[in-house]
Amino acid sequence: MGANLSKDLQKKYGKKSARVIEGDSVTILRGEFKGVDGKVSKISTQKSSVAIDGVKKEKTKGDKFDVYIHSSNLVITSLNGDDKWRMAKLQGKDPRKQPKETTSKENNKEAKVEKEDQKKEVEK
Repeated sequence: MGANLSKDLQKKYGKKSARVIEGDSVTILRGEFKGVDGKVSKISTQKSSVAIDGVKKEKTKGDKFDVYIHSSNLVITSLNGDDKWRMAKLQGKDPRKQPKETTSKENNKEAKVEKEDQKKEVEK
């Protein structure tokens, strides 16, 4: 589910559109909420729509609910950089060949394995 990139992001990455993920900042181009800026809070792949922080409607009883805006009516103004795969694709790199970042859990496991190997060598 993609949306157009803003002009400055198009120049930066050389692409016209990108996949929308939670945390992206977007501007609404069409409809009742035209011109509203906000961050993407939820994504509905069935509706090809996103819910944006601050874009809510009120029911007659006073309850507020999220309004889903179709991704074609949005422009992405800033990207959430948490998704390394998406950032690599935007920069024109092959994401499968990117070095994997090890987490602290993986580092702890590697350290434990090395200690066990050292203990075995000492026992011999």
